[in-house]
Amino acid sequence: MSLPNGVYRTDQVGSFLRPKAVLEAREKAAEGKLSPEQLREIEDKYIADVVKKQLDAGLRSITDGEFRRQWFHVDFLRHLYGVELRGALQSTNASVGGTMPPRLVVVDKIAHPKSIQVDDFKYLESRIAAAGAKATTKVCIPSPTMVHFRNSRDTIDEKAYPTLEPFFEDLARVYQEELDDLYKAGARFVQLDDTNLAYLCDPKMRSEAEQRHGDANVLARQYAALINAAISKRPADLTIGIHLCRGNHRSQWFAQGGYEPVAEVLFKDLNVDAYFLEYDDARSGDFSPLRHLPENKVVVLGVLTSKKPDLEDKAEIIKRLNEAASFCPKGLKQLCLSHQCGFSSTSEGNDLTEDEQWAKVKLQSEIAREVWGDDLSI
Repeated sequence: MSLPNGVYRTDQVGSFLRPKAVLEAREKAAEGKLSPEQLREIEDKYIADVVKKQLDAGLRSITDGEFRRQWFHVDFLRHLYGVELRGALQSTNASVGGTMPPRLVVVDKIAHPKSIQVDDFKYLESRIAAAGAKATTKVCIPSPTMVHFRNSRDTIDEKAYPTLEPFFEDLARVYQEELDDLYKAGARFVQLDDTNLAYLCDPKMRSEAEQRHGDANVLARQYAALINAAISKRPADLTIGIHLCRGNHRSQWFAQGGYEPVAEVLFKDLNVDAYFLEYDDARSGDFSPLRHLPENKVVVLGVLTSKKPDLEDKAEIIKRLNEAASFCPKGLKQLCLSHQCGFSSTSEGNDLTEDEQWAKVKLQSEIAREVWGDDLSI
């Protein structure tokens, strides 16, 4: 089978360690010492650089490294009308340094007054073209479930939404509009980043979610319906991937548990083309849930880790790929290789250096060529 357009045998989730100059510029902008235009100039410079580094490391699905974001999800969702940031989330899972993400609150009917990612996409596309590369401009946005999962009913305004059905309808619609804007701008690959279906695999988090939202099996199906509605109007040549992650903040994880509790919903109900799945250690369980993978879809298997600086053993990674392939209807043809998550889901980044990061990406590309051959697009 051929790979979906924009998916490669050596692939990636999306984020890279922020250069020091970008972090310093963002801090100055927050203090009012840099204008938004000056901040964007600095981001542009380093995004152009990270494009070249990705290409040099063998990647052909290219992102902006999420250099314009502090959080993988918040910096997109805060641009939706009706969504505001108020305080910080409370959680029983303490993060390194006590950092907690901002709390997203729905205060009015959700709307999409203007495109969110189009300008960023256009700039990234121009840098790939300037590099003379044949590559995919990859857009990463948070899954629509990120507006709901960590919230409770009292964080969704009852005047705007007396019942939740119109809330989910509006949420799907604003994603339809953003995907339409991106497609018209030339985007042909969009990845939805979703922690929540993976969190439903963790017994403790699943129990907490049921206290907020009711039966977890019903919630998983509700989320599949939401995502399907959000992507339902996409043109046939717009590839959609989804990434599942159990947390990735400064090399820390927050959830554990195999995919079995959501496997059938994930593989049989979701109308996406590719799954980017975390599988870098025992927290993600075994590969048996891949038996549900339909013959026409692929999994980008995250068996390398972005959380640690050590280079993986090639033979061990190839062994794990073959083990996973034994559960897939078409074997290795349905698999690709990546790290389990990005290297910097938040601006702080994971505990490794930029040189260590790129060494790991280059190793990944070497392994992919050894397994699938030199043409990593088939």
